[in-house]
Amino acid sequence: MYTLYYSPGAASMLVHLVLLEIGAPHVLERVDLDAGQQRSAAYLALNPNGVVPTLVVDGVPHGEAAALAMLLAERHPEAALAPALASAQRADCLQRMFHLANALQPLFRQWFYPGDHLPDASDAVKEAARIGIEKCWSQLDAHLATQGPYMLGERFSIVDLYALMLMRWSRNMPKPATNWPHLAALATRLKGRPSWKQLCAVEGLIEWA
Repeated sequence: MYTLYYSPGAASMLVHLVLLEIGAPHVLERVDLDAGQQRSAAYLALNPNGVVPTLVVDGVPHGEAAALAMLLAERHPEAALAPALASAQRADCLQRMFHLANALQPLFRQWFYPGDHLPDASDAVKEAARIGIEKCWSQLDAHLATQGPYMLGERFSIVDLYALMLMRWSRNMPKPATNWPHLAALATRLKGRPSWKQLCAVEGLIEWA
């Protein structure tokens, strides 16, 4: 049994999707970010960074959405959400996961909270983030055009779930991810999966659902 500390639509979405895909028994504990619950002593004891997700695995709390998705895929190989350790596609999976975690996701932090980075230049921070995010979408769309329909070719994987979460985050930007045709097709394909429909129902998500 896993316990996932989450907030609707936040980075915990990736881990929630993976849990639904693998069908693992889990308990959800909602963290009220607006109320500052992530900064409470009780939550900081689980996650000193004060962010979601936190996943309790065998009684021990762990953080970082991408790492947790990879961990769950490895613990439940029967779900086939990631290439096997000896697979030739393993390197590609790791590369794609780390690219999304290191190159794309941090830009959304700058887009949503530009004042946290440079309070006196928040407009410039936000514009730079927009440019960077759109550059990533162009790169990913080009990749899907030649090596799709999924991020790992013919194989659905945790990389697609990660991309789906980030695409949702862009929904209200000047150029959301769905402005790129191959990303739009991927989003439509993934939103048709039972896991996405179940997540939206459980988390109460309506916009972009």
